[in-house]
Amino acid sequence: MNAAFVLEQACITGRGVGRLAAGLLFGFLLLAATLMPDRALAHAALIKTDPADGAVLAQAPARFSLTFSEPVSPLVLTLVKPDGTPVALTSFRLSDQTVEIDNPQTLGSGTHVLSWRVISADGHPVGGSLLFSMGGPSAPPAVPEAVDWQLRVAIWVGKIFLYIGLFPGVGGAFAFAWLAGGGQAGRRFVIAAIPCGLVAACLSLGLQGLDALGAPLSHLARPVIWRTGLGTSFGWTVLIALMALGLGLLSLVGPRATAKPFALAGLAGVGAALAASGHASAAEPQWLTRPMVFLHGVGIAFWAGALMPLGLALEDQSAEAAPFLRRFSWLILPVVAVLAAAGIALAVIQVQTPTALVDTAYGRLLLIKLGLLVFLFTLAAVNRWRLTALAEAGATEVQRRLSRSIGVEMLIVLAIFGVAAGWRFTPPPRALAIAAAQPASVHIHALKAMADLSITPGHAGPVVASMIIMTGDFGPLDAKEVTLVLSKPDSGIEPLKRAATKPGDGSWRVDNLVIPVPGKWTVRIDILVSDFEIVKIEAPIDIRP
Repeated sequence: MNAAFVLEQACITGRGVGRLAAGLLFGFLLLAATLMPDRALAHAALIKTDPADGAVLAQAPARFSLTFSEPVSPLVLTLVKPDGTPVALTSFRLSDQTVEIDNPQTLGSGTHVLSWRVISADGHPVGGSLLFSMGGPSAPPAVPEAVDWQLRVAIWVGKIFLYIGLFPGVGGAFAFAWLAGGGQAGRRFVIAAIPCGLVAACLSLGLQGLDALGAPLSHLARPVIWRTGLGTSFGWTVLIALMALGLGLLSLVGPRATAKPFALAGLAGVGAALAASGHASAAEPQWLTRPMVFLHGVGIAFWAGALMPLGLALEDQSAEAAPFLRRFSWLILPVVAVLAAAGIALAVIQVQTPTALVDTAYGRLLLIKLGLLVFLFTLAAVNRWRLTALAEAGATEVQRRLSRSIGVEMLIVLAIFGVAAGWRFTPPPRALAIAAAQPASVHIHALKAMADLSITPGHAGPVVASMIIMTGDFGPLDAKEVTLVLSKPDSGIEPLKRAATKPGDGSWRVDNLVIPVPGKWTVRIDILVSDFEIVKIEAPIDIRP
């Protein structure tokens, strides 16, 4: 039994539904529009590399390093030679937020590409490349990088069907065990929704592996794809979701004596599955965010799971409809209160500033979801305060009207599932803010002197620069004066010279520095070693927008 047939049985017909369908179509088009502009959305930002992107080296480095805005796990590391030959880099070490990669061979002259793909703590992969040259630059080898829209759509659809299995499926099983009082209306829909979730959960694991490795859909059957998907934090979500779906199904088809405990355990499993991975669960403080995600998921499953069985029971005017409605209406108020409180807390943590609601894809999706929720809460309030009492009293026409209204609620819930699935591809403003606050760093090494320079934050605007100055062999260097020089000739920006001060912690510092535009800048440090000697060292540094 498909969803269209069930909705037809729920008697959702007429001009109102037509207008609602048009509105939902517009909402999904708006959803697609919000996702289109962001072609490469990162969840962990690369903030420092060694060698620096665009560097020209005289000697091959013994190792490479990539530093991110949060801890990551490497998935694919590749060095592409100037002739286009890829070399897999399999020897690496993790040190906090840095990935140190061993260089396995001597590098020839020309431009090389270090291509990387890692996965962050929230379970979402991100990739990129940096270029460096030995001796002198050459034409860089082609490293294609494009969004795989077929895979992206498959992941989005898989998320929606997983939500259908967890919320109307497992939530519906809970409604039958605890609220329906022996009623059977909508049982076939719930039993059908759970296998949909089981299939979607399994396929989503493979799709996660494809996305993690940057592989096309045609590689879905390869064992490495499934091992990779299982090794991410989303693997825990899938495993817990499968257990929750199985418990929900057992509560429906097993002995009546075990229905309630199985259904309750399945409902708890829904919350645990959602709390195991994702943007919200990975946010700090996790002692707050993971319980909030758990409560949010349980609340959605309770509400969405009861809608279809309750609507069909009212439509059929069965004897169990009025008691079912009475139990649901008594419990839904505290459930919605907890659901709303958890949702607000998570939204505040993720969005942080009001401007992020319109400036980021995540915020725009949240606005769409909030619009649908306002519609849903308004309709639910009308049902609760104007129709429920009459329907419980047995008013036939009111029961039918309430059934149709519940059907509309179900359509809105499905639309919300679609919007929520879109968050899979959008980093929250919280993560973007963390990445933006990270410094831009570069190590500059010459025979007579070397320096570690950090510019905080590493994006255009007001910044603070700090430098640790040493001799070329890593010894202490008691410089008399240090001057920081920044230039960007390709933008017509002449050198910005700022004298550094020494606050007493061994480093040199430049305050009240403004970097006007992002891009690749040339940084030079003039070190006055003595009254008769000045050492100048320079390197490129990337300043983020």
